[in-house]
Amino acid sequence: MRNTMKVAKWEIKRNMKNKSYIIGLLLTPLLIIGFMVISSFFDDSEEETSDSATVFVNDQLGVYDDMASTLEETGISWDFMQTDLTEAEAQEELENSEETAYVFVDQEGLEEGALSVYTSEDMDSFFMSEVQVLASPIQAKQIEELGLTESQFEGISQGVQFVEAGDDTATETSEGSLVGMDENPLQTLVPGIFGGFVLLSVVFTGMAIFQSASQEKKDKIAEIILSSLTPTELMQGKIIGYFALGLIQTLVSTVLLLPVFMWRLDEPLLEYLLVPELALYLLIAILGYLLFASIFVGIGATMADVTTAGNFQGFVMMLPFLPFVFIGPVLSDPSGLMAQIGTYIPFTSPAVLLLRLTTLEEWPWIEIGISLAILAISVWAFMKLAGKIFKVGILMYGKNATPGEIIKWLKA
Repeated sequence: MRNTMKVAKWEIKRNMKNKSYIIGLLLTPLLIIGFMVISSFFDDSEEETSDSATVFVNDQLGVYDDMASTLEETGISWDFMQTDLTEAEAQEELENSEETAYVFVDQEGLEEGALSVYTSEDMDSFFMSEVQVLASPIQAKQIEELGLTESQFEGISQGVQFVEAGDDTATETSEGSLVGMDENPLQTLVPGIFGGFVLLSVVFTGMAIFQSASQEKKDKIAEIILSSLTPTELMQGKIIGYFALGLIQTLVSTVLLLPVFMWRLDEPLLEYLLVPELALYLLIAILGYLLFASIFVGIGATMADVTTAGNFQGFVMMLPFLPFVFIGPVLSDPSGLMAQIGTYIPFTSPAVLLLRLTTLEEWPWIEIGISLAILAISVWAFMKLAGKIFKVGILMYGKNATPGEIIKWLKA
């Protein structure tokens, strides 16, 4: 283990002194920040349009004050006021109005779960999303006034939301609950996206193992290195070293990008990130890295030079991209057959599992357990196989190993 850690430290120091690694370490997050800052200048006018809207409320439930307080807490700066106009009168007024909306809060709409909203033609496209925040005080008022019997509570749970008048989808959308509308989707997306980012960072950094092993063969220093340690220690040291480099990439990008995202989205992203679910996401990312790293280091040892990689080696390098085949089916049906198949295939399991857990409301713990077990067993098996390949391949010079030769090494 001591020699393994020495190799890991050597790989880290060598790459940290590499200009291309340092440039890549900083350039990627800086480019993202640059695009976000530039786009913010173009979005300013859009934000001003939404904030300058005038919203009238015909309140028949006595919740206007609570709605106004909610707007103040969320930071939405509409001109918010009450009105006695009927729906017909409001439609007439909107014909000669700009950036104006009329919201009707009445008992009939509450029972149907769809409160009518009329807007002027030039109203900002994001207005109907923003107005949903007003549903929370309506539910609070309903809970306060009712005795909360079981049947009454079920009635409240059916939910209420604001829909644009004349929208044919009003009935369908009214089935969502108020609790669901109050939840910010970023709360579930942020830890999942971070887990995916960690997986990408460590796997793509780990792909450099492929080049590292073959480069040492090309420079004919493998024999010198192996005179003081075993092939297994060299292989394990490379895997640990490049894992640390991937984590460094993740840490630097997070430190640079997180404050910018928090400023741009105006959301407590750090609070959304540091949740118990993050531990599972990171475990999946680590297992995914170990799987691909063991494959890369073993196959890298079979090549005389990266530039002479054959079809077999090229196919292996494409394995991390297999999950892209499942993106469409998983997004359309996270619990479907294709999503489950992708969850149980070791090469696609890490990415597919992260994507499914980010989109599903209830996690399928049995499927998660089976997938993690398959992934852990696969990591162990490929580590063993990679060790056999690396032990022989690292000392072979002059040509790339053929699939037949690799099979012979595995049987030995």
